[in-house]
Amino acid sequence: MCDAKQLQDTLCTRIIMTREGNITKSLDPSSATINRDALAKTVYSRLFDWLVDKINKSVGQDSDSRTLIGVLDIYGFESFKNNSFEQFCINLANEKLQQHFNQHVFKMEQEEYSKEEINWSYIEFIDNQDVLDLIERKPVGIISLLDEACMFPRSTHETFATKLFQSFKNHSRFKKPKLSLTDFTISHYAGEVTYQANLFLEKNRDYSIVEHHSLLSSSKCPFVAGLFPPSLEDTSKSSYKFSSVATRFKQQLQALMETLSLTEPHYIRCVKPNSGNRPGNFENLSVLHQLRCGGVLEAVRISCAGYPTRRTYDEFLDRFGLLAPKFVGTQNNEKAATEELLQRLNLSNYQLGKTKVFLRAGQMAEMDARRAEALNNAAKVIQRQFRTFIARKEFNRKRRAALKIQCYWRGWLARKLYKVMRREAASVIIQKYIRRWLSQKVYIHLRFAVNTIQAGIRAYFVRREYQLKRQTLAALKIQKNWRMWKARSYFLHLRVATISFQCAWRCRLARKELHRLKLAERETGALREAKNKLEKRCEELTWRLQLEKRLRADAEESKSLEIRKLQNALEEMQLESDAAKALALKEKEANLVLRNKLEVATNQSSALEESYVKIQDLTRENQSLKISVESLEKKVADTHRELVISQNETDERLRKVKEVESNIAQLQETVHRLEEKLSNLESENQVLRQQALVVSPTNGLTNHATPMILQTPEAQQVSQGSQHSMFDSSIDSQIIKVRSNSLSDTKLQSRFSIERQQENQRALVKCVIQDVGFSNDKPVAACIIYKCLLQWHAFEAEITPVFDHIIQTIGLIIEEKDDNDALSYWLSNTSTLIFLLQRNLKPSGVSTTPQRRYPGSVTLIGRMTQGFKSPSNHGSSGTGGTFGAHEGIQQVEAKYPAILFKQQVTTYLEKIYGILRENVKKDIGPLLSLCIQAPRMSRASMSKGSRSPNMIGATQQVLSSHWHSIIKILNSLLSKLRANHVPPLLVCKLFTQVFSFINVQLFNSLLLRRECCSFSNGEYIKSGLAELEQWICEASEQYAGTSWDELRYIRQAVGFLVIHQKAKKTLDEIMQDICPVLTVQQLYRISTMYWDDKYGTQSVSREVFASMKMMMTRSSQNASANTFLLDDDTSIPFSVDELTKGMSDVDLSDVETPPLLRDISAFHFLQENT
Repeated sequence: MCDAKQLQDTLCTRIIMTREGNITKSLDPSSATINRDALAKTVYSRLFDWLVDKINKSVGQDSDSRTLIGVLDIYGFESFKNNSFEQFCINLANEKLQQHFNQHVFKMEQEEYSKEEINWSYIEFIDNQDVLDLIERKPVGIISLLDEACMFPRSTHETFATKLFQSFKNHSRFKKPKLSLTDFTISHYAGEVTYQANLFLEKNRDYSIVEHHSLLSSSKCPFVAGLFPPSLEDTSKSSYKFSSVATRFKQQLQALMETLSLTEPHYIRCVKPNSGNRPGNFENLSVLHQLRCGGVLEAVRISCAGYPTRRTYDEFLDRFGLLAPKFVGTQNNEKAATEELLQRLNLSNYQLGKTKVFLRAGQMAEMDARRAEALNNAAKVIQRQFRTFIARKEFNRKRRAALKIQCYWRGWLARKLYKVMRREAASVIIQKYIRRWLSQKVYIHLRFAVNTIQAGIRAYFVRREYQLKRQTLAALKIQKNWRMWKARSYFLHLRVATISFQCAWRCRLARKELHRLKLAERETGALREAKNKLEKRCEELTWRLQLEKRLRADAEESKSLEIRKLQNALEEMQLESDAAKALALKEKEANLVLRNKLEVATNQSSALEESYVKIQDLTRENQSLKISVESLEKKVADTHRELVISQNETDERLRKVKEVESNIAQLQETVHRLEEKLSNLESENQVLRQQALVVSPTNGLTNHATPMILQTPEAQQVSQGSQHSMFDSSIDSQIIKVRSNSLSDTKLQSRFSIERQQENQRALVKCVIQDVGFSNDKPVAACIIYKCLLQWHAFEAEITPVFDHIIQTIGLIIEEKDDNDALSYWLSNTSTLIFLLQRNLKPSGVSTTPQRRYPGSVTLIGRMTQGFKSPSNHGSSGTGGTFGAHEGIQQVEAKYPAILFKQQVTTYLEKIYGILRENVKKDIGPLLSLCIQAPRMSRASMSKGSRSPNMIGATQQVLSSHWHSIIKILNSLLSKLRANHVPPLLVCKLFTQVFSFINVQLFNSLLLRRECCSFSNGEYIKSGLAELEQWICEASEQYAGTSWDELRYIRQAVGFLVIHQKAKKTLDEIMQDICPVLTVQQLYRISTMYWDDKYGTQSVSREVFASMKMMMTRSSQNASANTFLLDDDTSIPFSVDELTKGMSDVDLSDVETPPLLRDISAFHFLQENT
């Protein structure tokens, strides 16, 4: 079978592999003997393994089976006169099995009682963990020391025993005999055993020789070659490989214990009756000692004091619920139902845990007997009911036969009676028709006579009433003409008298005015001279004003030239600085910080062109830059001499920058002084013009002062009406001349004007409170508010209460109406109002394109001056502009109240958005807690009968009802937002945050609840997410936006739950293809909590778990990486600029006026622009 030459070389030589080549060494006789024995052991071991494998295959064990039933037969504890390595291994196995017995019987039994929290007193038992640690613990266990001794060729059993004595001299389970140098004693659970260490080293060594394997694998016999398949392992330098028998035995024993831990063991204790192996002899002390060491007495005591029978509440109720069906069927609490059932059965000494009921020995048999009795009684009842059914069936058959006979007999009698009754009815009908004909004939004759008499009488009364009406009308006509002639005569007489009186009064007034004019004509010369002087002075002041303007323009030009020069100098400095920094960067990378600082300084210097306020910021930045440059100078001077030169150049450039900054600051101060001087000149010019107008010839005709009063359009209408009624004369619509003695009338008129303004504001607030709806998809309330504020010049006023009234009104409405419909309505109004304010207002003092100011924003002198300079623009100053497209509306210079009003409206917009978002979250939140786990039918309903098609349909309806409720809420919200014409940008932001909230709630619940991390629950959540995706597609991207992307965390987590063959997936495939968004902590959490309740598959492989743990260990230093939960976003996701850019233009010309404001004359301007 094998080559003889190769066999001889294998047994008698040894091959040593070196770098230069293989060296063949001949063996001495003792080494050859050992080599031969090793070959025999190797063949024996492979034959034994082959035989065991054949036996296992012949038994017919299914390799794919998930269950295992095995019998483990152990000889038991061995203690002989001479105990060697074999007894040591057997007793180690017994110790391991004893520990498993203790853990299963004592620890697990009592842990079960403690877990269920029942009344139980802990029972002490003997634990042999210290013996196992003595034998197996690394690196100072007996097996570890034995392997270490076997590794050294010169080790003997005396050195091995000496090392044991030194290592375990203080161990309570290890003892040294007095009369032997190599023996040692171990106190096992069954007693003390003395082992002889003489042959421990030889029996523990098991050499695996490569030449033996090669020899037997090349055998011509297929059977021998099959026992030694070719090995893929790399050959080492030595052909002898050491293998420890004790270590291999310990590993096999550990594998056995792992297999036992996955099963439910049942123990059979074998007790040796006597030590002499004689029949009929029973040694009490030996048996008692075995029972105590084996833990049998403690097990018996636990069984007597414990509860051998235990059932979960649902199993207990399913089996014994028929003993009290009425009570068990109405109880929702299984524990309470179980307790009531036991009380009804009069059982005692039982315990109720959290999830199980514990019964004493014999109680289960008693309950089974009662259950059998109940089933027997139920069978009797069924038999009784069946017999009753047979008897009732026979009785019903006989009763139906009797009823059928009676029916036929009664039918014959009824037909006979029907014929008689039919004849009587026919005779009665004939009599009825004859009597009706006679009565009808008499009635027709009588009705004709009555109609003839009534017609004659009614004609008489009508003719008499008509004659009376003609007489009355003729009398009224005569009276009317007489009264008209009398009133006309009186009116003509009164008109002639009134005209005569008016002519006389006007003549008197004309004579007085003529006398006054004659007196004033005498003073005309002096007044003309004063007028000429004032005109010359006005021209001089005008020339000075123009001169100041030219000086100011020249100063601005010089300022711009200086700024350009400074900018050019700064650019040159920047170029030089960049070159120096490039050179320094080649020397050392630290100079990179210096270049960044210089670029920041250059950018700050260029920013000085816009405003002098930024100069201060640049100064502070340059100071910090100087400090950093000085620190860099010290570092660079220590490292290299050339950097000192670059630092000096940098300091020089910084000094130049400071000089430039000081020059710019001086220039700004000069400009500021010139502006102050110019403003003083303008104020002086206004005062002089006012004095000139006060003493002008038009105002100096009388000795009385004639102040000029500016009125609102409403006050102008009132004053015009009063003047027309008194004098029938026309006056100017902008300026009214009032005498000094009518100053009280002016105050009354101004007070009346203020009251009218307050009434108009109240009317506007009343209109805003009502739901005025929309006009051409634009909110009417926002458009009306903006048009009224623009018409009243409220944006240009320094103080006005109208803004406070509007803000208070909006706040009260929001507090009173917090439903989504009202919030959507006001969200649309506030967003539109913000858009109009942002588009058409500019802050006070910001220079834009040249445009005129409204007349109401300057003084009277300024208005008159402006009217003198540009009379063509005078008539269009009071309309407030046209409400047209964006290009036709001029921006209004807003004062502080208008800017504050805009900020308050923005605050209310964000508040309404936040309230609406929280309302949606409150509605969806309870449903999300139900959607995270698939609902299950109650146990009581499932135990009453089998599953019918109706029950399956109801279950499916329950499964999808929660998701449908969420979609119903989203549809309702979207319809309300669309109905109120909310801007699509706000709708998109709102739904994005709502779906982000859904993602956070579902994902966090999935990570915190293990019952949710199952395969079937993943399919349930995936179906719900599919419904949400369908809703997002139907809602369109305009309103839904990126809502589907907000669900990426829960989508990827659910996708991981429902994939198959997770154990074959690598960590890279999971993190890159399946769950690229999830972190390692989140993936590890889901993987550890996952359980397949549908197919029974496993989670990811152990290698993936190990890789996850390694990655988490690396990232454990980062505190944010340790958190695996998501946070909800409660911020406002939009700004005013973004809202303004996202909304389309609002044309105010086609907005209809509300009916409440149409009849008020002060709001007619709304209809004029429509």
